[in-house]
Amino acid sequence: MKVSLILASYDSGHYHGGMGQGPDALISGGLVDALTLAGHDVMVEDIGRVGDGQEREIATGFAVCNAVSGEVRMARDRGRFPIVLAGNCLTSAGAVAGEGADAIIWADQHGDLNTPETSVYGFLDGMALSTVLGLCWRPMAAAIPGFRPIDPARCVLLNARDLDPAEEKLLETLPVIRMECPGVAQATEKLKAAGANSVHMHLDLDVHDPKALQANRYVTSGGPNPEQLRDAACAMALAVPVVGITVSAYDPAFDAQADVPPLVGQLLNDLLATIEGR
Repeated sequence: MKVSLILASYDSGHYHGGMGQGPDALISGGLVDALTLAGHDVMVEDIGRVGDGQEREIATGFAVCNAVSGEVRMARDRGRFPIVLAGNCLTSAGAVAGEGADAIIWADQHGDLNTPETSVYGFLDGMALSTVLGLCWRPMAAAIPGFRPIDPARCVLLNARDLDPAEEKLLETLPVIRMECPGVAQATEKLKAAGANSVHMHLDLDVHDPKALQANRYVTSGGPNPEQLRDAACAMALAVPVVGITVSAYDPAFDAQADVPPLVGQLLNDLLATIEGR
């Protein structure tokens, strides 16, 4: 398969800071080699520096989305499958826009369903899925080329277990499909019934059980181990048409043994094989 790895190396507006170091760490950890050895034609594209010199979180976060949307669209125009390596989860809004995706699978220990009205800390990434679903930051999201909010009925929230009270309350009012690994069949059936034709898969690496894999400083007990996540992701990719992937939130400072890059390589190779053979 022809694959484009698109690097968006930002964390909260800071270039190559914190989780913004993750994309480069995945590349230096052998991701391109792993995909190439599996037979894929891999290109690496880096959006580089975007936004303003002050690195303001909101302005830069949406500038990243704009740049990613363009790179993803170009990749698809060239017949390449886009995989975005991102520091922040909000970057998925740019990937969704560039792909024209109409559904999303969101694997994350967090719900990312706060809004400016409900957020306690004002952390933009805690509003990432809300933005994708059109629940907040609407003018900023509408300015992302190609962005259309995804209907919450075409959203699967996988293994979210660290939710704020406001997020729990919001989920009671939304038709978001909540599930845990394993047991994905019912979720994908609901996605298909809701009319999902092009699905973006967002994989925040802190969805893993931190006892099995710790990707960043955010630690909540529970969650799948790497094999369980691979199995669930591949089962979903077999059932519904996945048009792009985002891998986010890897901070190599919390991975002293460099365990994460080879596991991401295995995860992506298994997913690409499933998507290609579908």
